[in-house]
Amino acid sequence: MGFSSITHWLIVLLIVFLIFGTSKLRNIGSDLGAAVKNFKDAVKNQNTPKSKASTRKTTKTRARK
Repeated sequence: MGFSSITHWLIVLLIVFLIFGTSKLRNIGSDLGAAVKNFKDAVKNQNTPKSKASTRKTTKTRARK
């Protein structure tokens, strides 16, 4: 019985479900998905050049303060 055995992974999965419960695993999955989405958005925004309209918007915001 090695690491590639299906029965080994089923037993590990059963133990994880017993320890954490399905609701915690669901929350961890949704948090991980949100983190990956935010990371992709940040990388996408970093690669696009900033336009003049976005700098004007920040200038107006600073002037109000």
